[in-house]
Amino acid sequence: MSPATAAAAAHAAPAALTARAGLAYGLLGLPLAFVALPLYVLLPNHYARAFGMPLATLGAVLLAARLFDALTDPLLGRLSDHLFGRSPRAVLRAGAVSAAVLALGLGGLLFPPVQSPSGLVAWALAALVVTYAAYSQLGIAHQAWGARLGGDEVQRSRIVGWREAAALAGVVLASVLPPWAGLPALWAAFAVALAAGWWAWTRAPRPAPGAAGAARPGVRDAPGRHPGLWRPWGQAAFRRLLLVFVLNGIASAIPATLVLFFVQDGLQAPAAQEPLFLGAYFLCAALSIPLWLRAVARWGLARAWLAGMLLAVAAFSWTAGLGAGDAGAFLAVCALSGVALGTDLALPGALLAGVVAAGGDAGRHEGAYFGWWNFATKLNLALAAGLALPLLGWLGYTPGTRSAQGLQVLAWAYAMLPCALKLLAAAALYGLLLRPQRARAAGAPALSRGPF
Repeated sequence: MSPATAAAAAHAAPAALTARAGLAYGLLGLPLAFVALPLYVLLPNHYARAFGMPLATLGAVLLAARLFDALTDPLLGRLSDHLFGRSPRAVLRAGAVSAAVLALGLGGLLFPPVQSPSGLVAWALAALVVTYAAYSQLGIAHQAWGARLGGDEVQRSRIVGWREAAALAGVVLASVLPPWAGLPALWAAFAVALAAGWWAWTRAPRPAPGAAGAARPGVRDAPGRHPGLWRPWGQAAFRRLLLVFVLNGIASAIPATLVLFFVQDGLQAPAAQEPLFLGAYFLCAALSIPLWLRAVARWGLARAWLAGMLLAVAAFSWTAGLGAGDAGAFLAVCALSGVALGTDLALPGALLAGVVAAGGDAGRHEGAYFGWWNFATKLNLALAAGLALPLLGWLGYTPGTRSAQGLQVLAWAYAMLPCALKLLAAAALYGLLLRPQRARAAGAPALSRGPF
């Protein structure tokens, strides 16, 4: 048995993950998701309504900050691999620094010390860049830690499931605090949760030392000073999976950016109902994760993800026909869409961990893979904010409008465009991943039980 084969075998069979160990690892997902809601959902609405920042300016600021954030993620992934090469303790120390910067950065964004239009734009851009960098470093290191714990597809799904279940609890908490307790309570709760999550992480299972064996044949490092940075692109399986992930991510990023505009103007719902919609969406996602893990054991990761995509389209497409007074119908859509969200949260990361292990890179290059993975995530969010918001303004929608044309534009951008993109992602998942695997050999294992 070659060193790479031995390392892969050892990596694929860790001890079973106990509930205590899963919670210790996954708890940091709560504050990371908690802060993601203000950063990606609340801030655009907050700056547009509280400070009167024009949508075009707001979109440009968010686009610039998120593009810069996305471009740094691969480098932060390489930094994560370097820290793992030293020791898990080095990863935890760097995480503590990032957590402190993240808490301070969020406070500066929620309570900017400047109010002039030009000063506010400059402050928002600088604070976003710093806060995003700290958030990304902490998140990439945490994701890579989970991938390094190894296991088969069910084990990998459970590891990601613990992280995402805690994340959903954080999102629900972040969605109900602002309207009920205000932004100061939001920031205080986040700081406490972040400290608790980091402390629990220090007591989580430690990844095994990285293997020094060779990678799978056919996967080569790129030339240059930092070959590991580009290594994931040498895997066709990674490129195919990333394409599906990007298409699906754009479909999710658009409604995430526009949801509060739709609730406040399209549904004309009172502010007190906003937590109900977001809470139902994320609570149903959290409750659905155990069901989707059972589906993984029965169907495999990719087929379960495809089922979730189709359920999302079937549930969310009804939103385009909703209008003022349809809060009850929208609540039902949120609940069903939340069930579908469970697959987007728990399954793609587990698929990526399988790609890393199948390529012979387990215990060596997880940071590089998750760096590019997060790059794609941020690019989706940047495009959603930087393109959707100015486009809405150009087509006639302004926050607070009651014009039929403006509300129709908002409804179609919020509902139908994401559904079309989700169907495109489902077609790519089937055509690029599932169908080729079935065609290769009738006796071969299913897609998600091996490399694809």
